[in-house]
Amino acid sequence: MKLGIVGLPNVGKSTLFNALTGAGAESANYPFCTIEPNVGVVAVPDSRLDYLAEMHKPEKYTPAVIEFVDIAGLVKGASQGEGLGNKFLSHIREVDAIIHVVRCFKNDNIIHVDGNINSLRDLETINLELIFSDIEMVERRIDRTKKAMKGDKTLAGELAVFEKLHAALSEGKCAREVELDESERECLYDTPLLSMKPVIYVANVSEDEVSGEPVDNSDYMALKEQAEREHAQIIAVCAQLEAEIAELDGEEKQMFLEDLGIAESGLDRLIKASYSLLGLISYLTAGPQEVRAWTITKGTKAPGAAGKIHSDFERGFIRAEIVSFDDLVKCGSMNAVREAGLYRSEGKDYVMKDGDIVLFRFNV
Repeated sequence: MKLGIVGLPNVGKSTLFNALTGAGAESANYPFCTIEPNVGVVAVPDSRLDYLAEMHKPEKYTPAVIEFVDIAGLVKGASQGEGLGNKFLSHIREVDAIIHVVRCFKNDNIIHVDGNINSLRDLETINLELIFSDIEMVERRIDRTKKAMKGDKTLAGELAVFEKLHAALSEGKCAREVELDESERECLYDTPLLSMKPVIYVANVSEDEVSGEPVDNSDYMALKEQAEREHAQIIAVCAQLEAEIAELDGEEKQMFLEDLGIAESGLDRLIKASYSLLGLISYLTAGPQEVRAWTITKGTKAPGAAGKIHSDFERGFIRAEIVSFDDLVKCGSMNAVREAGLYRSEGKDYVMKDGDIVLFRFNV
C-alpha cells in the first residue's frame, strides 16, 4: 500500500517526507526539486508491540510498515502537461491514497509560487488538476457507454452514475464529495478517478502553533472546513520541527515533546491516520523469537490473516487461538488470561480485529 505526498512547490512536502522516512530527499527553495518520486518505507508506531516486546524480550522486533512516495510539486496546467504535469498525474495514479500538504505558515525567506499564502487557493490548484484529468476520463467513459447502450439497455444505470459524476466534477467538486451507494461505486471499478482517492490534508503550520489546534490560523481553519465538506481528515504539523524531532532518539524525543506540551509527534499521528485511511489493521504475534505486527485489511477472516504469514497456514488452517491485547493488559499475563477464560479458539469464519494476539493452528 502506497501513499503519495503531494502539494505545490515549497510547501514542505520533501521536508515532511525526509522526516517520515529519513530518506534525505533533496529539499530546495525552487519548483521541481523533486522530479522522480522518492520512495520510503515507514514503520507504523504501535505501543502494543512495545508492550509485548517488554514482556517477551524477543530476538526480533518487526512493526507494520507503509510506503510513502514524495511526488513532484505541481503547478497550474498539469493536466495539460505544464511543468512536470504528466509525470505528476501518472505518479498519483499509482498510489492508493494521497497526503496533501498545504502551507499554512508565513515565511518571507521561503518563496511561494503564487507570491502569497492562501490555503484554499493552493488546495484548489491541485484538486482542479486532478478534477480536469478525471473529467477527460469520465467523458470518454460516457461516450463508450452510450455506444454500448445501443445493444445493451441495462447500461443505463452505469451511464447515470458517470453523468452524475461529470456534473459534480464540472462544478469543481472532487469525485470523493459525490454521494454514491455500493452498487454505484461498483461501476467505477475499472475507472480509477484521481479525485476519488482517499486523502489526508496536512496543514504545515509554524513551530509555535503545534501545541494545540491552531484555531487562530485563518488558513488552517479554512482548510479544516473544506476537509469536513469532503469527509477528509486534517492534521496540523510543522514539517521543519518534525524533521528535527525525527533525528532525536527515544528518550530525547519524549522530553522534547513534553517541553512542547504534546503527547505524540505530528509524524506519528500522520502515520497512524494513513494506516487507518487505507483500511488497514494489525494483528500481533508474540514470543521469545519475535514480536510482530502483521498488516491486513479490515474485514479479513482468520484463514486469510494466517496466509499473511505463509500460504501453508491458510491452506491447512484449523483454528486461531486469540487473546485481545486489552484483555492481556488487564490480566497482566497469558496465564492470567487463560484463568479468566479470555483465551479464545476461533474458526475459519472469525473476522480479525485490530490488536488480536494470535497463534494459528494448521496442518498440511
